[in-house]
Amino acid sequence: MVIGMTWTAAVAGATGYAGGEVLRLLATHPDIEIGAVTANSSAGDRLGKHHPHLVSLADRLVEPTDAGHLAGHDIVVFALPHGASGAIAAAIEDAVTEGAWGGPPPLLIDCGADHRLTDADAWGRFYGTPYAEAWTYGMPELLHADETSAAAQRRELASARRIAVPGCNVTAVTLAAQPGVAAGLIDPYQLTAVLAVGYSGAGKSLKPNLTAAEALGSAQPYAVGGTHRHIPEIIQNLHLAGADSGGVRLSFTPILVPMSRGILATVTAPVTDVVLDSEHPDEALRSAWQTCYGSADEGERVVRLLDEGTWPTTGAVLGSGLAAVQVAYDRAAGVATMVCAIDNLGKGTASAAVQSLNLALGLPETTGVIMEGVAP
Repeated sequence: MVIGMTWTAAVAGATGYAGGEVLRLLATHPDIEIGAVTANSSAGDRLGKHHPHLVSLADRLVEPTDAGHLAGHDIVVFALPHGASGAIAAAIEDAVTEGAWGGPPPLLIDCGADHRLTDADAWGRFYGTPYAEAWTYGMPELLHADETSAAAQRRELASARRIAVPGCNVTAVTLAAQPGVAAGLIDPYQLTAVLAVGYSGAGKSLKPNLTAAEALGSAQPYAVGGTHRHIPEIIQNLHLAGADSGGVRLSFTPILVPMSRGILATVTAPVTDVVLDSEHPDEALRSAWQTCYGSADEGERVVRLLDEGTWPTTGAVLGSGLAAVQVAYDRAAGVATMVCAIDNLGKGTASAAVQSLNLALGLPETTGVIMEGVAP
């Protein structure tokens, strides 16, 4: 880390929900100076028209999203629709190669899906657009096989110059289930995940089913029957965490519920003989999560394994970069019940981006990450 150094950051897609949350965190980051804020259809507006809560940035002019307006920054964060960041990243690469960037090659952080998947076939099946290369995965807590901590993922991020931020639902399911997969305590071939998701996860686009008249007082499932685009990303993560040759099979059902932000993921899977043969199966199961995430005082900074009998709620992590996790053994069904609560715009997007850029810059990982929730 360079003491006293300040980096400049541009945010592309600044008027959307994810872009606004990235700006909210960077606005108070002690080592980052916000430069250009860009968008497409809202270019020419003042940022305050779209994010009146960002008082210190309200008078900023929203500029067009192109390599010229992003040039010269040390960091560029993409908060763009899926499929858009690949072309802008390529234009930035060309500008750097041609000497038109006006500075050293930037650190690129993509909050979209374009660079998350390592499997081109999976990308084609779920997204249907040309495949772009995979970047370093921006989940510092991601386990690698045969490891009880995420040291390997953090080493990768520390040397990264291109980082793909995980999907928000992916983060919740991965953090809930990966300790059990890594320790061989659950069957990853029989995973079921049901998620309650806040409406900001659907973005700002105006659709009839997203209006208050349709949403208030109603819960709506979407992307049902194995069609959600986050499925291959979750499978990719759990393979990396150590899913055996049997592979990963996931039933994934997200449900929009009447809250503006937050995800509550409930994941179930049959336990293995390691748990069933244990004298104290509840303790055998919980110990894997304890080993992975530690306690609130010692262990992962933003992932909190709650005390036994206490269950995660979205309200407790609202507005923060925290993830609350719990696991219990359902004796009657013979399954592990794993629950994770995150703010989809916090740990689900912007906070993960800030954690990752901190690691890439050699800064303390949680610098600028909000570590306290909002209540009530």
